[in-house]
Amino acid sequence: MIKRIFISLAALFACLGLGAQYRNNPEDLNDSETVRAFKEHVGFLASAALEGRKAGSEGEWMAAGYVSEQLKSYGIDLLPTGNEFGIAHGADTLRSCNVCGFLQGWDKSCNDHYIVIGARLDNLGMDTFTVNGEVQNRIYYGANGNASGLAMLLELAQKLSLSRTLVRKSVLFVAFGGSCESFAGAWYFLNRSFAADANKIDAMVNLDMLGLAPNGFLAYTASNEDLNTLVSGMRGELLPIQASLTTQEPYPGDHTVFYDKEIPAVLFTTGRYPEHGTGRDQYGILDFEGMEKELEYIYQFVMRLTDGPEPLFHNQSVGSSAPVGVYAYSDVDFKPMFLNSADPRTFLERWVYPYLKYPRYAVENGIQGRVLVDFIIDDTGKVQDVKVSRGVHETLDQEALRVVSASPKWRPGRHHGKKVKVAMTIAVDFRLEKNKGKFGINGITVK
Repeated sequence: MIKRIFISLAALFACLGLGAQYRNNPEDLNDSETVRAFKEHVGFLASAALEGRKAGSEGEWMAAGYVSEQLKSYGIDLLPTGNEFGIAHGADTLRSCNVCGFLQGWDKSCNDHYIVIGARLDNLGMDTFTVNGEVQNRIYYGANGNASGLAMLLELAQKLSLSRTLVRKSVLFVAFGGSCESFAGAWYFLNRSFAADANKIDAMVNLDMLGLAPNGFLAYTASNEDLNTLVSGMRGELLPIQASLTTQEPYPGDHTVFYDKEIPAVLFTTGRYPEHGTGRDQYGILDFEGMEKELEYIYQFVMRLTDGPEPLFHNQSVGSSAPVGVYAYSDVDFKPMFLNSADPRTFLERWVYPYLKYPRYAVENGIQGRVLVDFIIDDTGKVQDVKVSRGVHETLDQEALRVVSASPKWRPGRHHGKKVKVAMTIAVDFRLEKNKGKFGINGITVK
């Protein structure tokens, strides 16, 4: 424990020195407060003193100490226990840790549900090589991977803390240790330290490699319908940057562990870059002004997640509810397509809602809600095995089943070049408009 306290203090003193360095740079005089904060965070986390933050190293612990102190300074409570864990390496065990911050939502009706904001804490560390007979050290600084994501997590925590009176659900800020070791920290968080309440996590946002905005700003959701809808719905808003949905996972990361628990998760990243996994991944390659734009977008995205009255639909995974011989939608190489679109919302907008008839009994009795419908697109494109996995009322459930079952053929999904059966789930919303003598379905008004 004394060692850990010493490392945390060393991190703070080092940070103060680096912060002074930035303030003395004439080129930084016009920086916004947020950009200066990003520079200070990345300057410390990607410094030579941390020697690449390898899992289990003192550098990783120094990074953990820094993140802890910054979260506390931003008014975020820390979960004090259950954060240390071991990673087996042959006969040795590496000691790593997570840093978990907590911001309680204001709404007692839903603040026992959580949105997790995560970022990878560790990187590749350092190695040695020989040049002209001389042994030299090479540090994998990890400025973009993932000091940029940690910096984003910290500044997002500050913005949410300042807006805490508007945050309905509770938020967990987790810097995952041992991520480069098979996502050990994320696994430990979900299966050990937070296992008792893992079923109350409504969504996870993973922040990884966000420092190169000119490359593009990507959102990967594994085709989760609710998250896709949220991203699409923000396109019409006046934001300094917009995220582009991608169906191809840019990088595996801690979000994949949440998929295994069927928890909706989105990865925000600026995508692949040539310095990844090399010693050239240093402070100087980052676009801090671009990161400030991303921060505003992610803040607005998270605020919408915390405001949701219901949990988001959970991702379906192979081995849970998918029958033998049927692939989960997120696992196939090429998704099933409806009217030449692999976005499930096209099916909702072009088929389900236009042909949905709001049951008169439900209208007269004010019945509304979200019906989750499971079905399979077989290897010929036919819709089969349609069933309600979470219903609202018999009248709404039966109407959702009727319309989905009557679907025209899709273009079947493919995996490894072969047409396969694919399991899907869609959320059919029935919403009533008040005071209008009409009713509406997902924004479409029907007489």
